[in-house]
Order: sequence, then structure tokens, then C-alpha cells
Amino acid sequence: MRVRAALKAVPAPKGGDLITSGAIEGLSAGADGVVRFTLIADRSGGGAGLLEAARSAAAAIPGVARVSAVATAHRERPATPPPPSHDNPLRLAKQSRIEAAAEMLGGVRNVIAVASGKGGVGKSTVAANLAVAFARAGLKTGLLDADIYGPSLPTLFALTGKPAMREGKIVPIEKYGVAAMSIGLLVDADKALAWRGPMVMGAVRQLIGDVDWGTLDVLVVDTPPGTGDAHLTLAQSKRLTGAVIVSTPQEMALADVRRGVELFRTVRVPIIGVVENMAWLDDGSGGRTYLFGQGGAEKAAADLGVPFLGALPIYPDLRVASDEGEPIAARAPESPAAKAFDDLAAKIGAAFGSGS
Repeated sequence: MRVRAALKAVPAPKGGDLITSGAIEGLSAGADGVVRFTLIADRSGGGAGLLEAARSAAAAIPGVARVSAVATAHRERPATPPPPSHDNPLRLAKQSRIEAAAEMLGGVRNVIAVASGKGGVGKSTVAANLAVAFARAGLKTGLLDADIYGPSLPTLFALTGKPAMREGKIVPIEKYGVAAMSIGLLVDADKALAWRGPMVMGAVRQLIGDVDWGTLDVLVVDTPPGTGDAHLTLAQSKRLTGAVIVSTPQEMALADVRRGVELFRTVRVPIIGVVENMAWLDDGSGGRTYLFGQGGAEKAAADLGVPFLGALPIYPDLRVASDEGEPIAARAPESPAAKAFDDLAAKIGAAFGSGS
């Protein structure tokens, strides 16, 4: 492959070249002449200058019409960790880069983080259907899948292929009335990403600043489970309007919700409210079966003094629609599940003033 050979001729600062150092992932060349790849800065030892060199090398190949390439961002940990201080230059420099990236969201009125204290609570499904519900309500909506290790958006929206580039920026893929973007669209689908914290923060920063989000009423951010680097990156961007915490109803939800709420309180992000997901299963005769206990997330919200946005039952058709890549809010807008997401979107929209 001529593109691979061209990239192999680009030396990596850490030694070798971009190909043999493993610094290039997701390399593809489509029939449309578009070459796509991700530069893993941790392996190459280079930054923006190296990315431009790689782009130029690929673009010089006859038949290449355009190069769509992104780079992870990573800085080696210093031999002696800097002292913990509010005036730590390394921390301030990193934060300034995040804030600079967030300035590119100038056309986005509201940024809503959908978070959970643990995985497996249906957070990504809630985020995807919530975004579709916002769009159906007439809001210009974007959906950012910020889960670097386990991106769900390509499955939930049945997205394939690589996004296009426009004036040096990544163009979100429009589907179901939503502008969507995920790291899963930029790297090999079957490849595990063994990235350390700074690389995760760099990837999230690029998904904020290197994507042409344009003008939006609301950008829904599906955050990774837990309370980690991606959440801090988003909080440091100073663009979060508020956070929605998703949890299941069992007793352990109390601890999960508390972790999520306390994280965002610590970084001074308003808590819009708590959603109790998988609250019950209709038994077909009008009764309810509480498979995971009853009211845990609602109780946690009350204990923490934050709004409770409501409970979402288990909808079998929601699971089917999600697996088939068509959110229930788009597939069956008149279904009980879609109506539940419409109600949730209306409550959240009221919290951030979507009608203004």
C-alpha cells in the first residue's frame, strides 16, 4: 500500500518510523480517495507537527483526494511529580489547553453530561434516546460519545465508515436529526485502546475542539462510567451546563449516585437531576415486577438534595431497537418508551431553559 509506505518514511521522534513504531492506527484508503488514520502520539513521541508531516506524506500520494487524520495527545509523566498546588504550572497549562479547545464550542448553547457512577445502568442508551428526543422537540442537537475505551454510539446509531473533514475539522455524522461523533468512528472497531490518562484527556479534548459542531441548542455528552479523566476534562472546559446522573434502583445505587453527584459538585457543575433506569418490568397484566429493587435512585436523590427526574421501566422494545442501531425515540416515536424519553427531555430542557 503506497500510503503505508509513505508513512513508513516519516521518522518517529522516539525512533524508527510511524509504521514500525505502531504510531498509526485505523489506516484506510477509500475508493473516494480519502485516507484516514489516527496518530498515537504516545508511541511516536510527536505532537501537532508530526501529525502535519504524516498528513502531508499521505496527501502527496497520487490519487489521494483528502486526508482525515487525528492525533491522540500525551505528555510523559515528569520524573518528579509536581507538588499539589492550585498554582501548579503543569495543571494550569493542561487546563488552559482544554479551555482553548472548548472555545471552539462557541455556537453550542448548552452542554449536558449524562453520567453514571458505574457501568451497566443503561446510561448510553438514555443519552442516545435523550438526544433524539431533544431533536424531535425542535432543538438543534449534538451527541458526543466521550467513552474512549467503550464507545457505544456506533452501535446505538448504526454508524459505519469514517467522518468527513471540512476546513481541517471533523464533521459530525448526521442521523436521526442529531449531529453525532464518537472515537469509535476514528479508530479500528475491534482494537482495544490501551491509552493512559493523559491520552484519554487528549482524545476528549480533540472531540471537543477538533469537531465542527457548528450551532447547537444542546450537546449531549455520553460520559464513561465512573468518575475519571474524561469527566474532569469536560468540567475543566467550563462549558458544562449541568449533569444528569443515571442509575438503577437497587440499594447500591445510593453509593453510585453519591459518587457521581459529589464529583460534579466538586468541580462546580450543576446537577440537573437523577434518572432511575430499569425501574421495573411490566408483567403484562398491569402489575410491576421490581427486578432490581425499588426506589434506590430516587431515595439517593432525596438524600443528596438533588432533583429526581423520574423512573424509566425496562422496555423490551427499547433493547431490540438499541441492538439494531435505531433508537426507540426515532423508530417508534409514539411508543411508551419514546414518550418517556420525551418527558425526560422536557424536564431537562426546562432546567437549562431550552425554550429561551
